[in-house]
Amino acid sequence: MDVNKVLQELKARPGFTDHVGMMLVHNGVVRGWSRKDHAPVSSITVSHDQAKMDAALTATPIVLLVLTGIFAIVAQANGGELQPGDDLLLLVVAGDIRENVKATFAELLDRIKSEAVIKQEHGPEA
Repeated sequence: MDVNKVLQELKARPGFTDHVGMMLVHNGVVRGWSRKDHAPVSSITVSHDQAKMDAALTATPIVLLVLTGIFAIVAQANGGELQPGDDLLLLVVAGDIRENVKATFAELLDRIKSEAVIKQEHGPEA
């Protein structure tokens, strides 16, 4: 996952300057503690269901995306054994104005995290 590369690729797309006034980026990283109880986390095992990620991205009809000003969406997830600080999920939503981008971004992030990404935390060995 290279955030700068993704942003540059989006900026190079035809029509970008005519349709984009905002890009929101989520670069999720592995925490060194559990969200549930703040217990230490030494690693996590991550899997993602690409079909469910794709479904989340295409669940909103393209006509609605166009009507709400969304130009492009990029979602990438890493899988396998990850350590604290490793990149986990990248989501970029590019669109016309912040109200449209924020709403789409929030919906997609919540859907991807709840439906497509599975994490198993591992604590330090005793």
